[in-house]
Order: sequence, then structure tokens, then C-alpha cells
Amino acid sequence: MSVHRPVVSLHDEFKAFLKQLPTDRFLNMSTIAKFWSADLSLQKRYAQLEASTAMVLGKAQKIVRKLFTLSKRCPKQPRISLPRERPVGFWLGTAQSLLYCNEHGVLGMFSEEAKSCTCPVEQPTCQGTIPCVVGPSPNSCSQCATDNATRCGACHHGNVLHLGSCRPSIGASLDHYLNFDLDMPDAEVKFLLQRLDSRIEVHAIYISNDVRLGSWFNPAWRKRMLLTLKSNKNKSNLIHMLMGISFQICSTKNSTLEPVPVIYVNPFGGSHSESWFMPVNQPEFSDWERTRLDSIPNAQCYNWTLSLGNKWKSFFETVHIYLRSRIVTDDPTVNETLFYEPLDLDDQTSNMGYMKINTLKVLGYSMHFDPEGIKDVILQLDYPYTQGTQDAAFLMLLEMRDRINRLSPPAPQPLDLFSCLLRHRLKLSAGEVARIKDSLQIFNSKLPYAFPEPDLAQLCS
Repeated sequence: MSVHRPVVSLHDEFKAFLKQLPTDRFLNMSTIAKFWSADLSLQKRYAQLEASTAMVLGKAQKIVRKLFTLSKRCPKQPRISLPRERPVGFWLGTAQSLLYCNEHGVLGMFSEEAKSCTCPVEQPTCQGTIPCVVGPSPNSCSQCATDNATRCGACHHGNVLHLGSCRPSIGASLDHYLNFDLDMPDAEVKFLLQRLDSRIEVHAIYISNDVRLGSWFNPAWRKRMLLTLKSNKNKSNLIHMLMGISFQICSTKNSTLEPVPVIYVNPFGGSHSESWFMPVNQPEFSDWERTRLDSIPNAQCYNWTLSLGNKWKSFFETVHIYLRSRIVTDDPTVNETLFYEPLDLDDQTSNMGYMKINTLKVLGYSMHFDPEGIKDVILQLDYPYTQGTQDAAFLMLLEMRDRINRLSPPAPQPLDLFSCLLRHRLKLSAGEVARIKDSLQIFNSKLPYAFPEPDLAQLCS
């Protein structure tokens, strides 16, 4: 007795489905799946095929069982094998391969990740035309070119067509690339800093070989700690503003030592030598505020808070903290600071107490940052997309430079923070940074009513 194959076939419907797919833009698997779901005729035939296959399987099982029952020579139960059902994903992938890997009548296999074809060995040129990507994202085309579907023919608002691809045009506002304005009055900032409010805490990574948070340590000699953000790895679309530092430190009871923290701030990354010294306790600059905590027994604990606020806020990527200990004395004849630095660390007789740092926080906020967009603006200095974009790029970079350098920390000579941003957050070479600086200075000198360029100290190499 024979078993017939299902009479329903997808061949004709599948060919009709392929003819309905648009060829004026690239179709990914999810887009083809939408067309597949919307084709009611195809869905009906596919359901018929599934039902027909199930019917054939049931009929085959019934016939084989009957034959097995009548047979006296079969030593074991028969195994029924039918062609494995092909899932919808197979048909979608086949459609994509037929669209883009069917040149010269030879079918290859299309890879959406690589946007290329794997062709048979005997015919290595099966790849056909792969159209441009049309989509809602800014870098996508709004339509492909009619004379060459592999290139963009039009772009979304805010982009310009350049050599067959869509590139961002110069933004109308600096906020498109970099936004470091905080709409918060000084009184509110001061209130949040005093409360050490968690809403203005920037979560950073604590690193130290000398001090473990929450553990007692011998405060002899200098201890080094740092809080860093690793933005290029973890937060490449953000830059960060420092508005305060806070740490809780405890000393053993009856200790005659007090901590002396020294702070260095690295604005955008790089080596420690590219950090600036924070002039705490200098004229007109903030000083540490200490608040005694009475709730911790058997220890003298204080909250140390340094509030920079809107006045002294500046960019930061890493905060380096050096902690030394000063011997507290009431002797008015002692004019110099006496640091606790015993010659022998193992000499317990010279021990004047232990310290413990429970918490260490940086206070501030993070801001939108578009490194690729800024690189694109820089590229237009030499290769403008359209007439007039070069001047717009110069003006945008000049505004960016001036507003960044305006947040230079207090120092006898303002620092060139803009070069640090180019060097470490955009990862430009030292030569490229120097060329951009020179180009901006030349352009600025030609502007009417141009202000003289300030003499800036170089922080980053």
C-alpha cells in the first residue's frame, strides 16, 4: 500500500510572495516577516500544508501499524520518518537569499550581520545588488537612489546627503553635541550638597591598593585612592560635572591625628599628570566642612564635605585623593604642619591611632555627549558636505571650546580643557588636536569684533 504526498505546495505562492517584496530598499528578516504575515493567501496555503502534512503522518502511522500487525517477520517496531518540517525562519532566510544572492542563476546564502553572500565554490559571484538601508534612525536613508540602489537618494531632516550616505548636518544648537547646562539655582544646589542627596551622586569605581573601605588602617604615610568612571568603556555618551566630594572617616578614640586630604581632578581621562590640583582652603575657594557623627560608638567619626556648587564646578573623569595624617597640637610655637610619618611602621610604640573610611562619594551630574557627532563636525573643517557648512562647523567648535574652557578650575592661568576633551574623549592624536586648535585660532582672528585669544595652560599632552 502506498502513501501519497500532500497535494498542497508552497512553490507557486512563494514565488508570488517574492514578486511582491519591494526591491528599492534593503529588507531585513523582521521586515520580510511582516510582509509574510500580511500575505493572507500565503498564510492560508501554509496552514493547509501543515494540516495536510499532519494528515499524511497520521495515515502513514495507521497503515504501518496495520502492516506490522499482519507481518510475522518484523523483529522490532518500525520507525516512521517524514521530511523534517521547515520553520518560518527558513522561508524568510530563503527569501532574503533569493533577493540578494541569486545572481547568474546560482543561489547562495545571505548573512544579514555581514550584509554579504556565501556563494557556492563553483560560482563565487552569486551576490547581486544589496540596496541601502531605509529606516527611521538618523543615519539611515529616507530612500535609496533611483540610479544606484546601494546608495542613499535622500536623508531625514537634520542630515545631509554626502557621497551616497547620510551624515548629520551642523546642529542648530550646541546641545545637540554637548549639554552641560544645569537649570538649578545655587540655593537648591547648596541644599542638595548639604544633604548629600543621592540624586546628585555620580556612581564611580573606587580603586586603592592602600585603603579598603570600611576597614581600619594605619594612617602612617600617604594613602592613595581614586574614584573613576571609565567613560570611554562604560558611558561613552556622557560627560560628567563635579560639584562636590564627600567622605566619612573615623579615628580611634583618643587619637591625636586628623586627616589631611589632597585632591587632584582629571577632567576627561589620560594619565595622572593630566590632572589639576584642587586649591582647597585657598582664598575665595571652598574649604572642607566637617560634621561630627555621634551615633558611632568607640570612634570619632566625621562627614567631610567639599562643596564646589555652580561657582567652582568643573568636568571630571577621575578624582585622585591623597590622604596624609597630621598630628594635632595646641602648641602655638609650632608653626609647621607635623605629619605622622614614623621611621618604622612596625614600631607599635609610635602608633597614634587608626583610621577608617566608611564612604567616599563624588557629587555632581552627567550630561549628554555625542563624540561621533563632534567628530563629524570636525571632519567638515576640511571636507564640508555642502557650501556654508565649513563656517558653521568653525562657529560651532568655537562656541564649544569657549564654553568648555570657561569651566576651567581656579588657577593663575586658565587650563585648556577643550584639548583634553579632543585628546581623550574623542581619541584624537596630539597632531590632530594641535591642527584643530590652530585652525580655530586662525578662523577666530578673521571674525569681526573678535576677542583676543586667552593664554591657556596646557594640561593634556
